[in-house]
Amino acid sequence: MSAGPAAVPAPAISRQFPPVAELTTVSLALVVVGGILMASYAPRHPPIAVPAALAVAGALLLLASGYLLAGVRPFAWERFFLVFRWALLAYAISAGVIGFAFIKDHTGGAALALVLVMLVIYALDVPLVIAFTVARYASPAGHAGS
Repeated sequence: MSAGPAAVPAPAISRQFPPVAELTTVSLALVVVGGILMASYAPRHPPIAVPAALAVAGALLLLASGYLLAGVRPFAWERFFLVFRWALLAYAISAGVIGFAFIKDHTGGAALALVLVMLVIYALDVPLVIAFTVARYASPAGHAGS
């Protein structure tokens, strides 16, 4: 015999957020595609027009994500920055290793500069998505459940 329907837990935070994760994920996809294009030519000199356009678009989306995120109130900023710091450390190391591979393959000049810009975007995109996703489900300081 059943005692009735099971209680359905309420969502952690039932409010709308700007599309920070979505924009940042598209930014990441753009720079990864640009990086693959650049890597496919190594160690030769790659054409840089398309990867540069992808990097600019990725950078603009990353900036838009940051702008939208800055306007979110209330938000678990302490949790966001805790997660962001550690994820940034991990992805900065990862980006450094990838950058070293391009240097080791004798990539230079504008191509190397573009790869390094894309790696910086990559190293910021992933920690931003991770930290935003964690913090959006955490209770902001001074609010119920914190």
